[in-house]
Amino acid sequence: MKKVLLTPPACREDSYGINRDYMNAVLRAGALPLMMPLTDSPEAMRTALDSADCLLLTGGSDIAPDRFGEARHPLCGQPDLMRDEMEWTLCEEALRRDLPLLGICRGAQLLACVLGGTLYQDIADQLPGALTHPRSDVPRDPVHTVSVLPGTLLHRIVRTDTLQVNSRHHQAVRDPGPHLAVDGRAPDGIIEAVHLPGKRFVMGVQWHPESLSDRHPEAQALFDALVNA
Repeated sequence: MKKVLLTPPACREDSYGINRDYMNAVLRAGALPLMMPLTDSPEAMRTALDSADCLLLTGGSDIAPDRFGEARHPLCGQPDLMRDEMEWTLCEEALRRDLPLLGICRGAQLLACVLGGTLYQDIADQLPGALTHPRSDVPRDPVHTVSVLPGTLLHRIVRTDTLQVNSRHHQAVRDPGPHLAVDGRAPDGIIEAVHLPGKRFVMGVQWHPESLSDRHPEAQALFDALVNA
């Protein structure tokens, strides 16, 4: 049975928290989900990746803006610096090993930053006229479309030109950098999906397919593709 290493979305003083939607989507893909503890130990990170077949970077708090060379915007959330450092290290090492990797929401943003991209620190403030992307009132329901670019990795996985997605973010990839290809955009132009050409499977999506995957086959297909890679 393949094993998928997941980073912890919520890190508190006395506990970790993870939405079971992540776990269930991985299990439906025929793999075993393993949650990484928050650590600054490079040895622990290497050992965890040694035992995993794939890496899944989950959603969560805002990334520290100095990670992409910017000062903090007033509407940027408080970053979790240890999580930033751990996921940055895990992402770099997974890319070095060519380990299949899926980044979801924050995970897609972190992937872009690692590869030289930048973020909108607050979409509503920095992109006037944008859709209302933080729709936590309906976290498990589609709220807007994503146009899937033909010939992309995402198009090969979902086999459709348009997706209906949920949306729980106020930040997004602004500039994907020199390495990532854009696979999909929201109607307001916000980047919703990216992939890294030349790797077995490296993809980031801005929505939360784990919360759609029990009812929408195209959402589950992302987890199936990660495990199959």
